[in-house]
Amino acid sequence: MEAILHGIILAFGLILPLGVQNVFIFSQGATQPRLIRALPATITAALCDTLLILLAVFGLSVIVLQFEWLRLALMVAGILFLLYMGWVIWRSKPTTNEPTNALPIRQQVVFASTVSLLNPHAILDTVGVIGTSALKYNGTEQLFFTLACIAVSWIWFLGLTFAGAVMKKLDGTGSIMTVFQKSSALFIWVTAIYLFTGLV
Repeated sequence: MEAILHGIILAFGLILPLGVQNVFIFSQGATQPRLIRALPATITAALCDTLLILLAVFGLSVIVLQFEWLRLALMVAGILFLLYMGWVIWRSKPTTNEPTNALPIRQQVVFASTVSLLNPHAILDTVGVIGTSALKYNGTEQLFFTLACIAVSWIWFLGLTFAGAVMKKLDGTGSIMTVFQKSSALFIWVTAIYLFTGLV
């Protein structure tokens, strides 16, 4: 029970802060014509988080992060993609009655996987916090800890998607979503700039 509670509290602590991944998943719930159309992004983000958690617990990502050139390459790729994604979100229209304004499935999957796997903060948090915390447990307890972290991730992303869909229904004119999308794009660009300053 301790391992499960530890996993739940730890995972919520890491996933709650506003981040690019959360902003993107929420925006898909708000901009897709139907809730089910936003699920590709939601499932992709949850699967990516599951992968990162498993890698962290089993220690494989620690080996990867020992290579400075690989860390630098991930940072640069992440920054470039964030700049591009901010531009796409800035230009997208919040009108929910036209499916053409929503991202297609392929773009949802690509964007969601990129903001998850090319996000240096997500990688470092997962490896440094969850990976390190998992060392406290062995056998069944470690399994329960890992499953608790994964469950929180799935529940959180599904909840964000639903919250976005609710926001869309409350905002009949699309004005609130316009402000949200512009703010989201600015937030993503600021994140990219912040990551860039960490390189120089």
